[in-house]
Amino acid sequence: MSLSFLRSLLITDPMIILATVVMGSLSVATSFFDPEGRRQHTISRKWARMLLVISGVKVNCRGLDRLKPDGYYVFVGNHLSLMDTPVVLGHIPRQFLFLVNIKYVKLPFLGTHLRRSGHFAVDPNDTKAGLKILSDAARRIRERKLSVLLFPEGSRSRGGLQEFKEGAAYIAIKSGAQVVPFALKGTREVLPVGSVHIQARTVEFLLGEPISTEGLTLKERGELTRCMRDRVAGLMARLDGVSDAAKTP
Repeated sequence: MSLSFLRSLLITDPMIILATVVMGSLSVATSFFDPEGRRQHTISRKWARMLLVISGVKVNCRGLDRLKPDGYYVFVGNHLSLMDTPVVLGHIPRQFLFLVNIKYVKLPFLGTHLRRSGHFAVDPNDTKAGLKILSDAARRIRERKLSVLLFPEGSRSRGGLQEFKEGAAYIAIKSGAQVVPFALKGTREVLPVGSVHIQARTVEFLLGEPISTEGLTLKERGELTRCMRDRVAGLMARLDGVSDAAKTP
């Protein structure tokens, strides 16, 4: 049994559980007098950063300068690990909502926080209800000038970039928000799919140029979806190029 595994089992994992319980409880308590969810989002960001510190994860984040102070966006990127969420949440300086699988809403503490914070839960097996959630998300984003984050692959990838589902394009077009593609590299090594063994690593997080949805109709959501995937794939290739260059003597 390796020292890193023992450290994760005896120190990192218990501290993450404790941080989640404490910050989740604080978020739920705050929700009763925070109708806009701003304080809850601040608590969530602090929780995310705590998890990264506890896990020994360092993040190289680039591209935040592409975000306008008064802009609202649909953030879309590749999905490698459960650690993707703390990385993104801890580094994007925007209040945004998540579109999450309904199974996460049923989890203790995390699920209560997601419900009280107004995040959108989607059942992948109920198309009709899912469309209603997407429409509601677009309306709230447009009216409140909020941002939303989605992983359009729908699940964590065990290999290359999977095909994107059209939900992100649907929300972006109906809300009029710009789409910001991003790419993550290294989170799979921090916490592989199916593992509870967290390892300290450096993660790369790169945001790309926003994609305008002005003038687009829902009939063009397939084209926008392909564009988003191409942009994310390009960002991933850039991150691979940076890593390869760093290894070159």
